[in-house]
Amino acid sequence: MIYFIGAGPGDPELVTVKGRNIIEMADIIIYAGSLVNKETIACAKDGCEIFNSASMTLEEVIEVMVRGVATEKTVARVHTGDPSIFGAIREQMDILDRKGLEYEVVPGVSSFFAAAAALKKEYTLPSVTQTVILTRMEGRTPVPGTEDIEKLAAHKSTMVIFLSVGMIDELVEKLKAGYEDDNTPIAVVYKASWPEQRIVRGTLKDITQKVHEEGITKTALVVVGNFLGDTYELSKLYDKHFTHEYRNGI
Repeated sequence: MIYFIGAGPGDPELVTVKGRNIIEMADIIIYAGSLVNKETIACAKDGCEIFNSASMTLEEVIEVMVRGVATEKTVARVHTGDPSIFGAIREQMDILDRKGLEYEVVPGVSSFFAAAAALKKEYTLPSVTQTVILTRMEGRTPVPGTEDIEKLAAHKSTMVIFLSVGMIDELVEKLKAGYEDDNTPIAVVYKASWPEQRIVRGTLKDITQKVHEEGITKTALVVVGNFLGDTYELSKLYDKHFTHEYRNGI
């Protein structure tokens, strides 16, 4: 059996119990070594074959999976965060479907959740925003024109931007054009939940210089929006005057 596992954002304790159990029993592990903390797979059993997919092609990854299934081995394909976000698992699953091979996807904890935890912030605040946009800048991988950063920023909702801190200058200019307010708060979270985690806070006016001073060029999330501020309405959920199915209001 083949399992795609979301390994969490970096902290090895942020792997789900189900994911950890599969890693422990796997006969073959293929892990995304450029992003997954190796401590995450330190629980692998003796004799487990371990492959680092950072240096492998898609065809080589599939070959290991097929061989594993043919020899009745348990294969754990370990991805960073949750593999449904910039995880490149669809292409792997489609090939396995064509080959008639069974697999299961085990969800994980995304780095954008870890970033919010590190910032001690809530992405959705009453009267501020109830929408979170997950996106990236166009780089070597293109982005549809309808999803240009400037167009998305015009919604003025919370934005979490992956794989883009290396283009911070261009990114911030697009965000300024969309949010139309240089004082919009923004933060960069480097390696959220890892021991070397760093946070850079600022506004669209000054974040570029701060990020350059910190020398952050990769493995960081950019989060932007007024959820980083301190002005919002209290939730109705715990409002003593608000009635719902489980509580009568005053």
